[in-house]
Amino acid sequence: MLDNYGVWKGHAIERRLGAGSSPHYQVHLIDENDDFRIAVNVKSQVSPSEVEYLIDDRFRHHLTDTWEALPLGFTRLHSGPAGGGIDFIRSNLFDRARMRPLPFDVPGPDNDLNEKVDHFVQRAMANEDAVVYAFGQRWPTENKKDKYFGFKPGNGIHDIHMNQGNVERFRKDDGVWQDGAILIHFPSQAQWVGVFLKFQSQTWHTDDVTGHRIGEQPPVELPGIEPVVPPSEEEPHGLIRIVAALVNSIQSPEIETVTILNTSPRNLSLAGWHLADKMKQRHPLDGSLPAGASKTITVRTPMQLSNKGGIITLLDERGLKVDGVSYTKAQADQPGWTIVF
Repeated sequence: MLDNYGVWKGHAIERRLGAGSSPHYQVHLIDENDDFRIAVNVKSQVSPSEVEYLIDDRFRHHLTDTWEALPLGFTRLHSGPAGGGIDFIRSNLFDRARMRPLPFDVPGPDNDLNEKVDHFVQRAMANEDAVVYAFGQRWPTENKKDKYFGFKPGNGIHDIHMNQGNVERFRKDDGVWQDGAILIHFPSQAQWVGVFLKFQSQTWHTDDVTGHRIGEQPPVELPGIEPVVPPSEEEPHGLIRIVAALVNSIQSPEIETVTILNTSPRNLSLAGWHLADKMKQRHPLDGSLPAGASKTITVRTPMQLSNKGGIITLLDERGLKVDGVSYTKAQADQPGWTIVF
């Protein structure tokens, strides 16, 4: 588990592209009182070395209101869905199928991870009102100049990537609600950009308490040999999708619904499956869902779909995440309308 997880909020003024044997993309940020540096891994120490990435330039999530209200500077964040932290699995920030591995340094324009991140950091540097949110682990203040940008004392934040489901060597860093990311807010364009990074050696299914990998065996690491992942049970991701939800009905008493769709070519049993809200309150499912069919489920307490924004997660009988979506307060502020995901 990370010792000092949080978010540092500030304005970008300089950057350095990642280079060398352990490359990190470096950004110099300032807040009202301090200079600090964010160090972003653009290459993995565990093979395959290419980091998986997703840059969402139309990022929407109910937590952006929480983050925007934070003061400039570093804010310590606490574990749990109400703590303001990020969890790639449990926050439903993005569709994991959109992530792609990419080398950090390739000849040519706009074709490597350095350049993909740099495009938006450069935009932030050119916009006075742009605000950068760096999620990760703060390192102790150093009584010396920063080795990249020269400010003193040295300050910064790293682990700007997924921080759970690690191989044995990095298992000590595992935890939930402590993933790293870069969010950039451009208020004048009403735009949020999300930069999300994950090592290919990390798994998508982790324990809700420890963040350790579940549902599959870790890769076997041997010196000089590509890691081999032992066979595991069927990957449930995307078998059934959450396609719509009515979170703010005009009926009294209010009726909230979630619509799911079986994308697979076979009938699927829903016995033991659950829907869950942002506070992990669950609604049990039963019956089955034929291939290609959809089903609208009326949600009952304790599960609740908040009108202030939230998330909806679908879990199989093993407790593994099958799909997840998020919606904002603005989307929920339309009584009687169904949100389509």
